[in-house]
Amino acid sequence: MLKKMLTIKIQGNNFSNLAEFFDEVERKMTKGLDWKIGRNLNAFNDVLRGGFGVHDCDEDYKLIWENSQKSKSELQEFTTIIEMINENEYAKLELR
Repeated sequence: MLKKMLTIKIQGNNFSNLAEFFDEVERKMTKGLDWKIGRNLNAFNDVLRGGFGVHDCDEDYKLIWENSQKSKSELQEFTTIIEMINENEYAKLELR
């Protein structure tokens, strides 16, 4: 029996800058940690790979970015973040 692909949603309305983006990533893509993830793109790349409580390393998942147009207009790093997600072979990005 096939396992249903995990879906993770980040909400663009919950952040307007990179620091708030990392807060959203931590809320939605980690759990059970007794420490905070780094507030940089290298740490975000680590979270994309998995193993931080929400999805396992090497596990396929769908990442839905709600209100991504708002994020595109507010985050200077938006294009870099999208490229990082698309380069991850396990993350399937859906912009909404």
